Amino acid sequence: MRGSLTLRSARSVCRTRFIKGQSPGSNATGPCGEERPREVQETTVTEGAAKIVFPSANEVFYNPVQEFNRDLTCAVITEFARIQLGAKGIQIKVPGEKDTQKVIVDLSDQEEKKVELKESENLASRDQHRTAAVGEICEEGLHVLEGLAASGLRSIRFALEVPGLRSVVANDASAPAVDLICQNVQLNGVAHLVQPSQADARMLMYQHQKVSERFDVIDLDPYGSPARFLDAAVQAVSEGGLLCVTCTDMAVLTGKSKETCYSKYGAMALKSRACHEMALRIVLHSLDLHANCYQRFVVPLLSISADFYVRVFVRVFASPAKVKASARVKFSAACGPPVTPECEHCGQQHQLGGPIWAEPIHDLDFVGRVLEAVSTNPGRFNTSERIRGVLSVITEELPDVPLYYTLDQLSSTIHCSTPSLLKFRSALLHADFRVSLSHTCKNAVKTDAPASTLWDIMRCWEKEHPVKRERLSETSPAFRILSVEPRLQANFTIREDANPSSRQRRLKRFQVNPEANWGPRRRARPGGKAADEAMEERHMVLRNKRKEPPENAAQRAAWLKTVPCKRFKEGNCQRGDQCCYSHSPPARGVSADAVPDCPETSNQSPLGLGLPL
Repeated sequence: MRGSLTLRSARSVCRTRFIKGQSPGSNATGPCGEERPREVQETTVTEGAAKIVFPSANEVFYNPVQEFNRDLTCAVITEFARIQLGAKGIQIKVPGEKDTQKVIVDLSDQEEKKVELKESENLASRDQHRTAAVGEICEEGLHVLEGLAASGLRSIRFALEVPGLRSVVANDASAPAVDLICQNVQLNGVAHLVQPSQADARMLMYQHQKVSERFDVIDLDPYGSPARFLDAAVQAVSEGGLLCVTCTDMAVLTGKSKETCYSKYGAMALKSRACHEMALRIVLHSLDLHANCYQRFVVPLLSISADFYVRVFVRVFASPAKVKASARVKFSAACGPPVTPECEHCGQQHQLGGPIWAEPIHDLDFVGRVLEAVSTNPGRFNTSERIRGVLSVITEELPDVPLYYTLDQLSSTIHCSTPSLLKFRSALLHADFRVSLSHTCKNAVKTDAPASTLWDIMRCWEKEHPVKRERLSETSPAFRILSVEPRLQANFTIREDANPSSRQRRLKRFQVNPEANWGPRRRARPGGKAADEAMEERHMVLRNKRKEPPENAAQRAAWLKTVPCKRFKEGNCQRGDQCCYSHSPPARGVSADAVPDCPETSNQSPLGLGLPL
């Protein structure tokens, strides 16, 4: 790709800069020989073991709310490295972890001699075992790529907190971002591990399709949708490698723009209470679909819905036979349709969504390993408490039950009061069905009970807390559902096993506002703060575009006089001083596009204008 540095050239350029010993705040040239401004306001941020300097202007993207995302990624990659390197006889050393030792008591003399002999053998073998520590290059370790590195914070944290790494490529297409990565790499002393690169992430991954050049871990955390990177990513990750993907376009994935979701992910999203888990399953299906094109398939390790994004961790394998099984149908004619056009319970039409990933979205054994590592070493991450809570809920989720119901949705459908979570879960357990929570929603109910059982439970609850039937329309879903007598007599007596362990321990399971005005940040722009100010001024102009004018005639006339005349601006206004709009330069915050043209007839009052509301 012209105009972009290849990985090799970027390495050589940055190594040259590091050899020269330029300080992070020097006013010489950038990593690619570009002149840097002499006065740049910078902000220093400390997260984890890394210390990052980035410009105060919005030229390089950074969002502190995503610290949970980065902490969790470091924990997942650490356990992945433990598995991968353990198969090669390499042990990793994680800061803060203590070696577990078994204590044996009440042994006879012969048994003590045997134990001492075994301990000496274990010590000898332990000396022969190779170890990998944080900040050191492991020749047989993981080759990591961060495709959209921005300030390089995530890559630097990998180098400082994750053991067993061979190299980390911190790539970004933005020249100011790569300049900043080089500064921060030198500031944190990780130039031997982190290699800055300026290139289009897709082209960089396409250049590493050969088996010998693939990455063991690829991390993609773009601004918005990662859809355009997925095809290259599933080809550039090694056999059994780890692919970490973040999606922040939740409006698309949760059904607010179904056509856009289909064009990006090949699936139709539905607006429902279970939309966040459906978003995870849409992303997993899209990843698997891209991998299937190259006779590969994905195996989910961990799938998280948090804050304003979803995050998935999958391993990628090659197997033509299993790729065929990805269709999840038998090699025979299908029978259908599986449902009628209308719901048998409420009479409303069914909505068709998907396709989505229908199998488990977590590897519970792997999740347990990450949870144990974080629980035994809580001081490693600032968000350890939340990681423990979220992973604990995930270990309690029913793995073979896609999507979920919510109590407020069930109650609002029949216009009754909402039962408590413990009573509703107890009713399902008394009916011999499984039930669990979901980490994606606080009042979610995942269960293998059919819809008829759920509505029977709600009918029994309504009998104890009746609604005013005379107010229900005969065509409403509530009337149709409540007009049927329940076949199941629900038992709402609270059971001990109805309260999950994570809830009993009062773990921090669901998100609380981390800071004021938290959420997705504005996209980084080349102009930095100046571009943001221009955009803010543009927003102020458009903010009044649909503003309702004053109702008073005199106030409305005065308001119209502050609005510039479009025809005068174009040079064809014939009304002169009689024009109801202003022929002066436009005032700040007012746009000529905000109102219609001036009336053609002199007897038309401004009160009769069809102003947009």
